[in-house]
Amino acid sequence: MTDRKGKRTGVVLSIKHYSRLMEDLHDLAVVAERRDDKLVTIDELKKRLHKRGFL
Repeated sequence: MTDRKGKRTGVVLSIKHYSRLMEDLHDLAVVAERRDDKLVTIDELKKRLHKRGFL
């Protein structure tokens, strides 16, 4: 959307597109929160999943 002078003033999004953007924003917030978490090797992850019955 633009004003009478052609300056951009807003946007119109479909609900579907808006929902996707909100999901992406949430994902980025989770990444930021976990930035300092300890890294786990793939072997350790497999051990944890096996212990919990997922593998």
